[in-house]
Amino acid sequence: MSPLLEVSGLTKHFTARTNWFGRPISHVSAVDDVGFSLQPGETLSIVGESGCGKSTTGRLVLRLTDPTAGSIRYNGRDITCLEGGALRDLRREMQLVFQDPYASLNPRMTVGDTLAEPLALHGLVPPGKRRARVEELLALVGLRPSHARRYPHEFSGGQRQRIGIARALAVEPNLIVCDEAVSALDVSVQAQVLNLLKDLQARLGIAMIFIAHDLAVVRQISQRVAVMYLGRIVEIGPTAALFAAPRHPYTRALLSAIPVPQPRAKRQRMILSGDVPSPIDPPSGCRFHTRCPFAIDLCRSRIPAMETAAAGHDVACHRWHELPAAEPLPVESAAAGAERLARLQTRFVTQVPNVE
Repeated sequence: MSPLLEVSGLTKHFTARTNWFGRPISHVSAVDDVGFSLQPGETLSIVGESGCGKSTTGRLVLRLTDPTAGSIRYNGRDITCLEGGALRDLRREMQLVFQDPYASLNPRMTVGDTLAEPLALHGLVPPGKRRARVEELLALVGLRPSHARRYPHEFSGGQRQRIGIARALAVEPNLIVCDEAVSALDVSVQAQVLNLLKDLQARLGIAMIFIAHDLAVVRQISQRVAVMYLGRIVEIGPTAALFAAPRHPYTRALLSAIPVPQPRAKRQRMILSGDVPSPIDPPSGCRFHTRCPFAIDLCRSRIPAMETAAAGHDVACHRWHELPAAEPLPVESAAAGAERLARLQTRFVTQVPNVE
C-alpha cells in the first residue's frame, strides 16, 4: 500500500532578529530535517517536550505554515508549492482539531452555523440539505440535533471538543491532525474523546497525526510513535516496540517519567540534568548531548543519522546499540485494573453524598 503522506527533509526556520536593513541575522530552528510517512487509516503520534516542534510540524503538513525546505507528498503529489485554488481544494482532504476547544469556535456563531460553514465553502451539500447534514454530524459525535441552535459557551469542554471534531469531519477528510486535542480536558472526558476518535477512525478509515505530550494517551490511540527533541525526530517506531524497548536515551527518560498504577512497583527513574537548549543556538552534533548521560565526544561533533534498530523501528543515536536494555514498564493486568476501578468507585459513592 502506498503511503497517504510522505514527509522528507522538512525544515522550518523563523526569523528571530533582523539588521537595520531588515535582513535576518538569526533564526529559530523550529523543525529541522524531519521525515516520516503515514499510511491510510493509520495513527502516528508525535511526542516530546513543549517547544520541540510538534505543533509546527503538524501545521507544516497541513500547509498552514510554509516550510523553509523539504517536501510534503500527499497521495504521491508534492503539495509544498501549492497555491490558490489548488491549496483550497486540498483543505477538504486535510483537517485540524485544535488544542483549545473554546478558542477555536466562533462565539458569535451557533453550532449549526459552524458545521454548515465548511459545507457551503466547499459546495458539498445543497442549502436545503445542510440542516440534515449538520444533524447527522452531531449524531456522529454523540450530540443531539437540538444542540445545533446553541452557542459554544453553552457547552462543556468535552462537548466543545466533539463539536471541533464534527467540524473537521464535515468535509469528509482523509487526514486529520489532532494538535493536543485532549490536553485541556479532564481525564474522564479525555477517555471519552479518545474512544470517539478511535471509533470514528475505525468506521471512516481516516488517518491521523496525533500530537501530544501525554504518553499514556499516545499508547492508547496510536499505531506508531515519533519522538521529537529540539526540532528533530530522534526515534520512530511501532508503539508496542517503542514502549517495550526504547532505543534513544531521550525516549527512555520520557518513558521513565510515566506514572504507573502500582504504588509498590520499584522503578529506576532517568532524570535529565539541565534545561532544553535554545532553538536559536542549538548545540552542535547531537542536540541531546548536553543532557545525555551516555554522551561521548562523537556526539558533540557529528549529527547522528537515522538507523534501523528493528523492523520499522528507527533511531538517531551514535550509541544506541551499546546501551544496556531499558527497564520495562510495569503493566497492570485487566483483572487488577477492573478491581482497582471498582474499589475507587465504591469509595467515591460511599464518601460523596447525593445532592438533589
